[in-house]
Amino acid sequence: MKNNNSPAVKRAYELAQDRYQAAGVDTEQALKKLATIPISLHCWQGDDVGGFETNAGALGGGLVATGNYPGKARTPDELRADLDKTFSLIPGKHRLNLHAFYGEFGGKKVDRNEISAEHFKNWIAWARSNGLGLDFNPTCFSHPQSADGFTLASRNKGIRKFWIEHCQLSREIGATIGKPLGKTCVTNVWIPDGMKDTPADRRGPRERLAESLDAVFKKKLSPKLNLDSVEGKLVGIGSESYVVGSHAVYLGYALSRKTLLTLDAGHYHPTEGIADKISSVLQFIPEILLHVSRGVRWDSDHVVTLNDDLLAIAREIVANNYTDRVHIGLDYFDASINRVAAWTIGTRNMIRALLIALLEPPAIKTSEAAGDLTSRLALQEEAKTLPIGAVWDYYCAQKGVPVGDAWLSEMRRYEKTVLSKRSE
Repeated sequence: MKNNNSPAVKRAYELAQDRYQAAGVDTEQALKKLATIPISLHCWQGDDVGGFETNAGALGGGLVATGNYPGKARTPDELRADLDKTFSLIPGKHRLNLHAFYGEFGGKKVDRNEISAEHFKNWIAWARSNGLGLDFNPTCFSHPQSADGFTLASRNKGIRKFWIEHCQLSREIGATIGKPLGKTCVTNVWIPDGMKDTPADRRGPRERLAESLDAVFKKKLSPKLNLDSVEGKLVGIGSESYVVGSHAVYLGYALSRKTLLTLDAGHYHPTEGIADKISSVLQFIPEILLHVSRGVRWDSDHVVTLNDDLLAIAREIVANNYTDRVHIGLDYFDASINRVAAWTIGTRNMIRALLIALLEPPAIKTSEAAGDLTSRLALQEEAKTLPIGAVWDYYCAQKGVPVGDAWLSEMRRYEKTVLSKRSE
């Protein structure tokens, strides 16, 4: 990190600070606020959604990890080491999002309706020692009980019971996680249930899903320890024609049952963004969870880049003072590039987008409030060339992480000394 203390970084920041001050923006206040917004990294980017069950099968449930870049994590310790490296390249204190099949089962076969917080004690200890929060997800895919593509909405009562029990235990684990860390755990329910071709009955599976979810959430847990969220999807691989848990289904469920709603940036039509949905649903739901990803045509889980969709999401959160009501998580898995780099690129972009939103000149909203739409448009365009890069570099330097592309050489050293020594 040789350029972190470079006088040039400080000088560039001071010039940028003057420029922003002239536009009515306090960069110090923006950086202070940015440091309070955690991003929840997704553990499954590190091992291609493999998990650590001894009885794990092939990745299923409409999920596909593309690529075979060398050096993926094979054990919990390796995954934590990769995360440690990633967090060292990202400014600020953040969180980790765990799936249930990333527990440590000691080489024993533990089915998913038998898991407990004991299987995640090392994750909890690791998070506590690093000052991180943890989020959680039941794993309702890649399992014999989901082989026909149905879980909580299955026609088979025994299969429904199995997944209800798994989700109930996942909530309990979420609450157990929240207590020692002193940070609320968000437990998110996503299921792959759907059909490849046109269904004859759309109603029945959705009624069964609602009934199953009611059973899952029946036990009340302290919201200080665990918050429940439900996540919809438009289509999936193998469920192109019908997804039981659509956005409309879960919006209605969250409104009526008072759970959080998860908005995944890749779970809608290819030209449909989620930014506008944030202020829409937060009129009626106290809090939401975001899974920030990048959809490309029919695939929903590409590495997050600093594109217009991401900038719009970040601005919607910041401009409307939603930072305390929106839980920001990432969700993608790219095995075609270095996995640590994929985490780092996506997370740094999410943070950078939030910074851009925090540095927006107030005159833009003031102009709109005054009915001066000419000035609003002009100022929106001028803001695009304000010196955000200098402020971002300074923030990274202040947080002790690599400035600019210096993180890439750090990652390459890690690849050479650690990742390249792993074999399947």
